[in-house]
Amino acid sequence: MQQPTVIIIVGPTASGKTDAAIQLAQHFNANIISADARQCYIELNIGVAKPTIQQLATVPHHFINTHHITETLSVNVFEQYAIQKVQECFKTNQYIVVAGGTGLYVKAFCEGIDYLPNIPDEIRQSLRLQYAEKGIAWLQNQLHVYDPLFAQTDDLQNPQRMLRALEVVVHTGKSIRTFQTGAKQHRPFRIIKMGLEWEREILYNRINKRVEVMMQQGLEEEVKALIPYKHLPALQTVGYQELFAYFEGRCSLNEAVANIQQNTRHYAKRQLTWFKKDPSIQWMKEVRSSVIKGLTG
Repeated sequence: MQQPTVIIIVGPTASGKTDAAIQLAQHFNANIISADARQCYIELNIGVAKPTIQQLATVPHHFINTHHITETLSVNVFEQYAIQKVQECFKTNQYIVVAGGTGLYVKAFCEGIDYLPNIPDEIRQSLRLQYAEKGIAWLQNQLHVYDPLFAQTDDLQNPQRMLRALEVVVHTGKSIRTFQTGAKQHRPFRIIKMGLEWEREILYNRINKRVEVMMQQGLEEEVKALIPYKHLPALQTVGYQELFAYFEGRCSLNEAVANIQQNTRHYAKRQLTWFKKDPSIQWMKEVRSSVIKGLTG
């Protein structure tokens, strides 16, 4: 009997994960679970490079358009959702495709993740409002003061992870690191990881072009409609923050677009740094038929 198998497609933004995942899912008649921390939000579309309506119709997708931006999500929420969905899908098919560029989500799915204390809404909202007003430099300083252990050992360019760490220390008085044991959980299925990688110049050109296409598709209008929600965690992300700055008169539209391109390139670099630490990932430019055949063994 074929061992239940999860094929995971990772890689930096604009590397082609959506098309590759659909290609694999169609071959195996499988479902796709998105491991993207933003595509799950109903209100975010163009700016998060969500699969098109046509793409979503080709195969069943999960964790896309499942939550509203007003909901508080975490990696723990994703892990529980994805594991439950895998169990459901395995009842009818021995293959499932997971695709996304949120490294922590992929790690949580494969290995499990420590559960952190629930944070009162008033603390979460207060800190996020302060971050929205004062910016990332304030957030970095707060962590150096209140959680130097985290500040010394983690990425101080990732606002979401930084806010989560600050929430924990403000609420509990303890570093988020004290709750992270690093114990790996066993998953009762085979996991195959594939990464999509391009030469840097080609990838950066793909990113720049995609941002231009997003603007043509109406990203400016999408972000403008979300101004009342700009303080929410879901919108503290590339593609939205830069246009909020434009609407507030802090830069021109051309500057905002250039900033989106630059910040997306920086994000792609951080994604690659994360995924390159995983020796189990097989890297390629695209998923060829010969690769697909090799997955059935």
